[in-house]
Amino acid sequence: MDKIKILWVDDEIETLKPQLLFLNQKGYEVTAVTNGYDAIEEFESSNEFDAVFLDESMPGITGLETLSRLKAIKSSVPIVMITKNEEEHIMEEAIGSQIADYLIKPVNPNQILLSLKKIVDEKRLVRQKTSSDYQQDFRQIFMQINSGLDYHEWVDLYKKIINWEIKIDNSQSLEMGEILSTQKAEANAGFTKFVDRNYMSWLDKDNKNAPIMSYNLLREKVFPFIDDDMPNVMVLLDNLRYDQWKILEPIIEEFYKVESEDYFFSILPTSTQYSRNAIFAGMMPSEIEKKYPDLWKNDVDEGGKNLSESQFLADQISRVFRKPIKSEYIKITNVHNGKNLADNALNLLNNNLSAIVYNFIDMLSHARTEMEVLKELADDEKAYRSLTRSWFLHSPLWTALQRLAEKQIRLFILTDHGSIKVRTPSKVIGDRETTTNLRYKVGRNLNYNPDDVIDYKDPAKVFLPRPNVSSSFIFAKEDKFFLYPNNYNYYNNYYRDTFQHGGVSLEEIICPVIRLKSK
Repeated sequence: MDKIKILWVDDEIETLKPQLLFLNQKGYEVTAVTNGYDAIEEFESSNEFDAVFLDESMPGITGLETLSRLKAIKSSVPIVMITKNEEEHIMEEAIGSQIADYLIKPVNPNQILLSLKKIVDEKRLVRQKTSSDYQQDFRQIFMQINSGLDYHEWVDLYKKIINWEIKIDNSQSLEMGEILSTQKAEANAGFTKFVDRNYMSWLDKDNKNAPIMSYNLLREKVFPFIDDDMPNVMVLLDNLRYDQWKILEPIIEEFYKVESEDYFFSILPTSTQYSRNAIFAGMMPSEIEKKYPDLWKNDVDEGGKNLSESQFLADQISRVFRKPIKSEYIKITNVHNGKNLADNALNLLNNNLSAIVYNFIDMLSHARTEMEVLKELADDEKAYRSLTRSWFLHSPLWTALQRLAEKQIRLFILTDHGSIKVRTPSKVIGDRETTTNLRYKVGRNLNYNPDDVIDYKDPAKVFLPRPNVSSSFIFAKEDKFFLYPNNYNYYNNYYRDTFQHGGVSLEEIICPVIRLKSK
């Protein structure tokens, strides 16, 4: 590894020989000058300095003046101000000029070393510590995957993997990232087997050991907190994954206190048409079709599939609550609607419950498939999270939530399903009526590799509608995505490494539901 190069500027440099010798022995390369002019000249001629130690009080131009000039040449190089002067205004001026550290003379070698570790070696030290800690946890995660977990334990394991994913991303440890990616794939293989064994039993209404799922999410996680003490705002961010919530959490916590970070399991298919209708209706899809035959639309039917959520929500509220509950349903699908929400945010305070469906993340997922520029911007999980964060910070939704935070409100942030980055194609053959979704298929006489799917030949057993007498459902496992034999290679290249939903994976099924209060 190349030596770290330091420029040390002090008019009494001769008195600092012990410190300079100490740094040389520690493997640092130090260039010493005695005044600001020489420092600027060295800095301009050599573009390789990793840090600068700068005396504040020197003849000629002062340390603060030199600091300003050095920052103008290259602002990214960290500068440590060293001074005998402890006057507050000098410290404030130096800090305001974005110094990396501030030391008071006399400085001993260990102070200097600590400062360097903090400002120059920090990323390397964080990377080493993160890699070391993950290596220690690696075997435990491996053993957990194969230890017969229940659904609570699968959630805990998934959260642990996501927390490591974010830590390793931040530490920029590419090697550890590749190892974790492999381990996450192993976890998904185990989780899909777990879902295959247990999914049908979870839908038994008498099963007290089933996870909260889409159809009973509002009854269990939202409705119990609705009373007259404060307004409630529920934001459903379509397609929000747990990792994306963890990226948004620090932003939201500036204005809201997290009371509960909980979860639920999305029903199958993990797609908007099924999971979100189930959330708002408080019913499974086949039950919705039976109760609302004129409103439910199957995949092959023309028209929007989520156009009745407002009615579903109102009806569910009337079934659950014995007293009148003033509610409002708002759906945001474009910037104009978003700006209206931000402008009129305080009107939501007149409701017991305001339900806002915000479609941006789902649109981002679909647009990423269609638009080359978005494929470049979000070509991996880290970039996908970063793009979500950037959108949220500048969104009308965040403007609305900041305005609401000035009042006493309860806020729920949840989703309907997640998405997974698909990598492995799986061939499916079906007739013209077979649906086009890449992660699940509904159709007759489907021909597929049984190792790649969870299949239900009798959809009624999992409370799914049956468009035709012989219709069956298949759901892609892990990172698989369905392709027809026609133009197979073209569509494989087109869809591989895109974010899709509808199938069975940790990312799609385990969904966050967060309860917060304004601070």
